[in-house]
Amino acid sequence: MNEMLVRQLALDYCCDAKDILTGGNVFTLYEPREGRRRFREPEALPLKVAAVNEKLLFTGRGDIVSACREKYLREDARWFMDAQGLFGLSSLLEGFGARIREAHPFFIRERQGDTSIPEGISVRMYSGAEIEAFRGDSRFDEAFGFCPEAPDAIGISASAGPRILGMAGASEDSPYMMQIGINVLAEARGRHTGALLVSLLADKVLKEGRLPFYGTAMSHIASQRVALRAGFQPAWAELVCVSRDRAD
Repeated sequence: MNEMLVRQLALDYCCDAKDILTGGNVFTLYEPREGRRRFREPEALPLKVAAVNEKLLFTGRGDIVSACREKYLREDARWFMDAQGLFGLSSLLEGFGARIREAHPFFIRERQGDTSIPEGISVRMYSGAEIEAFRGDSRFDEAFGFCPEAPDAIGISASAGPRILGMAGASEDSPYMMQIGINVLAEARGRHTGALLVSLLADKVLKEGRLPFYGTAMSHIASQRVALRAGFQPAWAELVCVSRDRAD
């Protein structure tokens, strides 16, 4: 496993690196450790679960984690996030006033690539106030999240003449990893613009000594293809739970 990813998940799931690399499923009481990923982190975290290295990492509120240990101590991580598994966890959470907010597969890229820019396409990098200019622009709501805890650090656009075709952005989710998001305008789809931008941005993140990662929805096959074309590989899956009365 990638050493930086192991270090990050150990911080995120309040365990040691050896817990991820060896042994069975892991259950810990959540504490907000310095260096954890902070993008859209709930103020009160009932539970989050990662499937990685053929095991499950559980961290959260003591009563919920205890119930999960009793139910999932020997659970097979490979099938935990299929429909039946998610339904079972959802039923358990009901008794604790919590619900699943989201579940995503995540990809990482460990090495720089050799991406060529097609003829007729120009690319531009953005940072700081240049990114702020896109706040509220719905065309690029996946590239830039404007999350105060995980600020958008780098952007890159692809254009044909004056028209922007797509935009990718990288947010500082932790000191070790940066998350990449991508938007491609409808008229540019099918031209691999997304893979081009994600690949170029991943190279930039790697040059800065960070590990680029990319998350998407379980059913968003087009987005997963972008990750694969850009040289990313599946690394882990994760679900996050929130209080049942929380709006998002």
